[in-house]
Amino acid sequence: MEELRGWFSDFMVQLRQTSLLEYLGVGFGVVQVLLAKSNKLLLYPFGIASVLITLYVLYDAGLYAEVLLNLYYLLMSIYGWWHWNTGGSGGYSGAGRNGVDSHKTLKPQTVLVSYSSRREWGITFGIVLLGVPLLYWALISFTDSSVPVWDSLVTATAWAGMWLLARRKIENWLLLNISNALAIPLLAYKGLPLYSLLTLFLFIVAIFGYFEWRKIIAGQSGEARVTGETEKSVKSGEERE
Repeated sequence: MEELRGWFSDFMVQLRQTSLLEYLGVGFGVVQVLLAKSNKLLLYPFGIASVLITLYVLYDAGLYAEVLLNLYYLLMSIYGWWHWNTGGSGGYSGAGRNGVDSHKTLKPQTVLVSYSSRREWGITFGIVLLGVPLLYWALISFTDSSVPVWDSLVTATAWAGMWLLARRKIENWLLLNISNALAIPLLAYKGLPLYSLLTLFLFIVAIFGYFEWRKIIAGQSGEARVTGETEKSVKSGEERE
């Protein structure tokens, strides 16, 4: 019991010593994950703001693989923002009636939430399996990291999760939560209690996010069936005319 009290006392001291910059970074991170859970595009600008702040905080704490992770987050956030907006084509869908393109009907080719294909799972595992030893080697060779294995596992699994999020794949929540589960004690160990609490929050939200996205996928399937039936009815009516 005394040990628990001592840990809690140390934790509260660390919270009181937390800088305003860290609170801002965590605040933006909370907004970002709530927007991600709701499948909102605005998650990306808030995520970018959080990453830029967190880069400085983590470098100062000596979590160098986490710095690389957040640089990757930054790149994936920019890519994801573009991909969600354009469907990855950089273009628009403008097929009008009878398949004729019409500038009046141009719509962004937004990406729908979906399950990962076998190829995407292969890329995901490849990111993790290559990322862990590569990061470990970089940490022991070029930094004074005291937690190279731990840091590498957190970073590589999060890399894979962010790639899936950018592709709008539901499995992103699974990979990100593996990373979160490893990161919670790591951040506390490195004296970043607020970020540890944020990661615990992210872990809980990710569970709800997974089930929320399952509902979204089911809703998309229902809408697709209704749209297909409507188009079939319209086509039949045109043929009769």
